[in-house]
Amino acid sequence: MTQPQQQPKKSKTRKTLGFGCLGVVALVVVVAAIGTAAGGGDSDDGNNSDKAATTNDKPKSDDAKNDQAAEDKGSQADQFKACVAKSGTSNEKEAVKHVTKVTGADKNNDVLDAAEVFTDFSGGIVGPHASDGKLIASAFGSCYDSKNGLVTVYDKSGDVLSNGNY
Repeated sequence: MTQPQQQPKKSKTRKTLGFGCLGVVALVVVVAAIGTAAGGGDSDDGNNSDKAATTNDKPKSDDAKNDQAAEDKGSQADQFKACVAKSGTSNEKEAVKHVTKVTGADKNNDVLDAAEVFTDFSGGIVGPHASDGKLIASAFGSCYDSKNGLVTVYDKSGDVLSNGNY
């Protein structure tokens, strides 16, 4: 008596491959949607002369006046250094001497404010200047106020030194 032959098992490779590709396509669509939403659809074709001419002819609003006043005071890094020089501790003043750039300190909406402070330190979060990064983050919190702000301090290679709330 012979035993009946078993049916060969169906390969699940096609099914797995199909769902894997579907996942990749879905990921690309989600990333594209986020990128479009975050980008705001502004296109910069390098021809800003028309925009500059029209904005200079109009009277400035209060926000524009405040932005112009902030530009007249110097860069965000200079403003931050001046604030710490006026009201910071001696250790904070020493640490802030190494600040090279500050971004995001001028626009607060109290929803999710994210400022970045760049320094000429090295070593990252476990390096020898991590404590200086904490001092800078603390000094930033003393100078700027937000209900939900986060400041991140970076070293010269872009690694995080520290972060803190402000």
